[in-house]
Amino acid sequence: ALARWQKKTPETMSWQSYVDDQLIATGFVQKACIIGLDGSLWATSAGFSLPAAELSAIAGASANPAAVLGGGLMLEGQKYMVLRADDPSIYVRKGSDGACISKTNQCILIGWYGEKVQAGQCNQAVEKLADYLRENGY
Repeated sequence: ALARWQKKTPETMSWQSYVDDQLIATGFVQKACIIGLDGSLWATSAGFSLPAAELSAIAGASANPAAVLGGGLMLEGQKYMVLRADDPSIYVRKGSDGACISKTNQCILIGWYGEKVQAGQCNQAVEKLADYLRENGY
């Protein structure tokens, strides 16, 4: 059986729908956004506000993950420690909060979780959607 996120094709879904229906609706991603490889904002969940400088830094980190190893990334004005950075994913954490950042051919998915979600659950939700988009040329 197809998973819920496989029922629609990229051509029939908006980027906002991916954020709302494929990330937030899982219950494992509390905030999410999709940005272009240039750092431009394509879609975001309610209450997730990343300044342009942070989006640009995330896009740069996704293009060169090794550059952020041992350092950090800013999300909503808070510095997160980089736990893992490779192509195509970066995992960051600050206390019980964290995020999974995954690059596809055309965009970057950012899924954030708080203390009530396990990191692996958020990572799996983000990575599944990223894999699906990559498989469909996005």
